[in-house]
Order: sequence, then structure tokens, then C-alpha cells
Amino acid sequence: MFRKIVKQSIEYLTSNDYQTLNLIELSSKRVIHNVRLISSFHPSFGIVAVLKSNAYGHGLIEMSKILNDAELNFIAVDGYFEAAKVRDISRHKLLVMGYIKPENVKLIDTKKCSFVIQDTVGLLALASLGKPINIHVEINTGMNRLGLGMNEIGDYLKVLKDHPSLRLEGVMTHLADADNENSDEFTEKQVKLFDLTVQDVLSQGFKPKYIHIAQTAGSTKVQSIYANAIRLGIGLYGINPLSQQDASFSKLEKLQPVLELKSTLIKCIDLRKGDKVSYNGIFTAPKAMRIGVMPIGYYEGVPRELSNKGQVSHMGNVLNIVGRVCMNHTMIDITGLNLNVNDTITVISADQSMPNSISSISKGHNLFSYGLVTSLSSSIRRIIK
Repeated sequence: MFRKIVKQSIEYLTSNDYQTLNLIELSSKRVIHNVRLISSFHPSFGIVAVLKSNAYGHGLIEMSKILNDAELNFIAVDGYFEAAKVRDISRHKLLVMGYIKPENVKLIDTKKCSFVIQDTVGLLALASLGKPINIHVEINTGMNRLGLGMNEIGDYLKVLKDHPSLRLEGVMTHLADADNENSDEFTEKQVKLFDLTVQDVLSQGFKPKYIHIAQTAGSTKVQSIYANAIRLGIGLYGINPLSQQDASFSKLEKLQPVLELKSTLIKCIDLRKGDKVSYNGIFTAPKAMRIGVMPIGYYEGVPRELSNKGQVSHMGNVLNIVGRVCMNHTMIDITGLNLNVNDTITVISADQSMPNSISSISKGHNLFSYGLVTSLSSSIRRIIK
């Protein structure tokens, strides 16, 4: 009972005007822009907006609300636990891409959901429910992670034929090398194998409504005979997965970052020359200086790799991170600036020209851009602008 009261209190505080020390701001305008940009590459294609992993760290519920203003065919999530969170929030159909234990199917609400099912055991479990269920089959064309091998497709399709309550709504695969800046050879092999497999599925009388092969990177390169939908993942959030050396980079250059991460100064400290900062004293003040402390660290998603070399910003001023990034605190150099306790600091900027944008951080510190956003703690309040 006590835990329930505490949880309800936290939910109340985060749903009203309580001013949190750390905040993620999401631009709804930029989300819609990104959907429309990718749609413009293939105007006749459907869009599956991928919101797995807490919407790539942006916030599953918040992104679902924003996307109610977008024209989509699905929002895709990982497990059913994510679908359950947004089924009453989103106006769109849900594509559950993650594995579901057969013993759990009796516990799920299949309304509004379609399911990517990886094997005949999963199909038979859903068939036992005795109600219409939409299925998407994933084909393994070279990723070798999930999906049916060529020797498994026949048995899978037979189960579908034997259980007409299971409707084959979609066929998909996942590209393993679409962001290769030097060659599209492997991607082209995957596309060829996928099209041959889709052709076989169609020849057996199935009429899947959605055929999807490409993610954001692949949307700029793939020429499939049968594909009619795109799974929009990292591009939805305004992050270009292609390197500048990739011939297709410019096609995604107009993506607009959706997220800004902001924190608050909670303490200011005047250092003397020779004073050290944070664990292991890896920063030593070269002169008298002033630092600020933010209540945000690697637990909240500030990479420890930024210790003593990362940057944040305030009103266009670039501020250096000093000392080791802690679990819940990060120190910054505010020497010569009129900054005080309660002032707001931008930790991740949506301005791609800034050194603390996602693209700049990932390039400058050899960090994976996807990991930077997915590691943002779900405890940080997210608001829609």
C-alpha cells in the first residue's frame, strides 16, 4: 500500500507544474516534419513508426501522443508490455515485433495489435485463442538474428493455411548493412532474396497488405519489387544514421533532431588554483575558476566517456565538463559567466551545429548515436512542445 501511495504521488508531481531538475523537451513539429520527409522518398508507401525501447529513449507515451497527428499505418513496439502502455493512447494500430512466450498469449489483448511471430509454435499458440489475429512474418535474408530461414518458410505457411483465423497481414525482413558507406552489395543481395521469398508467398495465395524491408537508412537505397511500407526508426527522431561519406547522406540531411535534454545548476563552487574536481581528481584547476554542479550523470544518460572533455551549453555559450561524470552529478566550468543556482543548462542540444548535439557528441567522442538516446533514463520527465 505504501509503495502504491508513493507511486501515485510521483505520477501526480510529474503530471502537473512541479519543476523537475532534469527535463527532456520533445518537438512535435519536428517529429511530423521527419515523418513527412521520409514519406516523400516513397509517396505511395505506408509508414511504420518504430517506438521500441521507450521510443529510442524519447518517451513511449509522449511520442505516441505526438504521432496521433501523423499519417501512419502502425506504430511498432518491441514487446507486448509496450503495446499495453499505449494502446489506449495511440489512434494507430500497433505492431508488436518482439517475441512472446507461448504461455503468455492467453493473457494478451489482441485487439488493435498485429504480431511478428517467429516460429510455428508461436503461431499455434495464437491459433488456440480461436479469434482473428493479424500476423507479420519475418524472413531472415542475412541478418541472422531473427526471421525464418528458407527451410522454415514452408512449414510456417502451412500452419497459416491450416488456421484461417491467423491472417498473414505482413511480410518483412531486416537489413543488416544499409548504413555501409562504401558498398550496397550486401543490401542488394538481401533485397533480391526478400523479393524471391515474397514472390513465393504470393504464389501460394497469400495476400499480405504490408511488405516492409527498409528502415531509415534503407529508405534511401532499397529498390524492392514488392515493398510498400517503411519502418521509420532512428530517422523519426531526427538522427541521420548515415555517415557523411555515404552517397545517400544528403537525402537525410534535412532530418530535424526532436529532443533536447536540460538540467539545472544546483550548486556553484569557487575553485583555487590546484583544486581538484570529482572522483580520482582527473581535473585540476589551472587557475582560480568557478564551476557549477548539475544533478545529472551517467544514470540519467550522460556518458561517462564525456568526463573532463564533453561540453554542454547555455544561451549559445559552450561550457566544458570538468572532472569525472558521476552517477547523478556532472560538473561544468562556468568561469566568467553570470550563472547561478537554478539556471538551466542544455546538456543535449537540438541544434546540430552545437558541440553538444547528438551528432556532434557521437562523432567527437566515438559514441553510438542510438545508444546516446536510448540510454536516457525513463525517470527524466518528458514534455511535448
